[in-house]
Amino acid sequence: MASELETLLNKKEQYYYENCPGCKVDLRKSGQTGLPIKELLTIWVVMLSAALPISSLFPFLYFMIKDFHIAKREEDISTYAGYVGSAYMLGRALTSVFWGTVADRYGRRPVLIFGTFVVVVFSTLFGLSVNFWMAVITRFLLGFLNGLIGPIRAYAAEIFREEYQALGMSTISSAWGIGLIIGPALGGFLAQPAEKYPAAFSKDSIFGRFPYFLPCLCISIFSLVVGIATFWLPETLHNHESRMPPQSSYKALEAASDTKEGYESTPKESLFKNWPLMSVIILYCVFALHDMAYSEIFSLWAVTPRKFGGLSYSTVDVGEVLSISGCGLLVFQLTLYPWVEKYVGPIIIARASGVLSILVLTSYPYIAMLSGITLSVAINFASLMKNVLSISIITGLLLLQNKAVDQRQRGAANGLSMTAMSFFKALGPAGGGALFSWAQKRLDASILPGVQVVFFVLNVIEAIGVLLTFKPFLVSTQHT
Repeated sequence: MASELETLLNKKEQYYYENCPGCKVDLRKSGQTGLPIKELLTIWVVMLSAALPISSLFPFLYFMIKDFHIAKREEDISTYAGYVGSAYMLGRALTSVFWGTVADRYGRRPVLIFGTFVVVVFSTLFGLSVNFWMAVITRFLLGFLNGLIGPIRAYAAEIFREEYQALGMSTISSAWGIGLIIGPALGGFLAQPAEKYPAAFSKDSIFGRFPYFLPCLCISIFSLVVGIATFWLPETLHNHESRMPPQSSYKALEAASDTKEGYESTPKESLFKNWPLMSVIILYCVFALHDMAYSEIFSLWAVTPRKFGGLSYSTVDVGEVLSISGCGLLVFQLTLYPWVEKYVGPIIIARASGVLSILVLTSYPYIAMLSGITLSVAINFASLMKNVLSISIITGLLLLQNKAVDQRQRGAANGLSMTAMSFFKALGPAGGGALFSWAQKRLDASILPGVQVVFFVLNVIEAIGVLLTFKPFLVSTQHT
């Protein structure tokens, strides 16, 4: 302990406060050797619990809307599905700054605990939805009250030594990416269980009366276990300014101050004037819009009948494709990404991944012309590549974002990022659903007929993101 304390105190401008939880974490990190397996696993499961419900509804949402009998025509189902998909992101956009600044003021752990239990409650209620508006409201409240994602990203930047921060952010983004894949896989396999597995689930049971409850219940149970475990998480926030008067939540975005006992008070730069941060957030929003629209469109396209340019897949077929993508994504993020990032850097990775994503998406309308084993191999390979490339972009942007601010602004910065990104992600499902519905009505168009126009629009958004990775727009900097 003495040697660890001496190491910590020898670092530039580092002081140790005995009753400060952040200092205790820093002290432990200074003496840490080897790969931080426990910390990696912890943030992985917390992030996974937050990511699972986000897109778990997409494989069965088409059928859920159909069962609500709110769409007058089959072509309109995608539009209503987009509204339900956007409700979560709209709710999250309204409160992400608030939850980020709460995490900066009171700590990361309380926000993480509350967020996981919000998932438990509202994921369960969504599965029990009996009409369209109940589905919209429960999804909105799930996003509105769940401020978990921004603080867990700040937490990951603080719990690891500097040499493991790329791995930590890779773990965060891999859990996020796998949640966005395994969630829909669960939705695909477990929705309508009384029809798929009649020997195990009776039509008179609760799972027969609520055919979309089982996948939501499984996610809620997982989040409940994670929520209980978060009570034992170490807090990483320093409390040296605990005797200062409370500060308004939104004031932290304009000018936060960092005063430690024995330090001279120095005002911090406004987050809005921090161009390295703002450029990353804007770029993050562009790719977030693309990724959320893609997630909605892929599942809708896969279950859409062949006459509309889809694959005529069942929810189980969609689940299988996404499960394979999830396994491949996990292997890539935990093994290859940290090594690649070390040698080429996050900006080059994001730029190259964006270009390759455009090539992959261009192939999708032609994949729909295939059948049998050829179709299965092609769609699994394309889905795996697309998801690996998307998560590589997000991981690099997370690294740049957390390095653009110091710890006292990290929660607020992640909250600001989540707010902006959530607004764009709210546009993704609604816009994607409306675009897909419109594409189904122009199957005989002379230019970009049917689903071709859908994937063309996705490629345009991706191309804009790639262009924004170049200077003078994107500027990187580094804080501790």
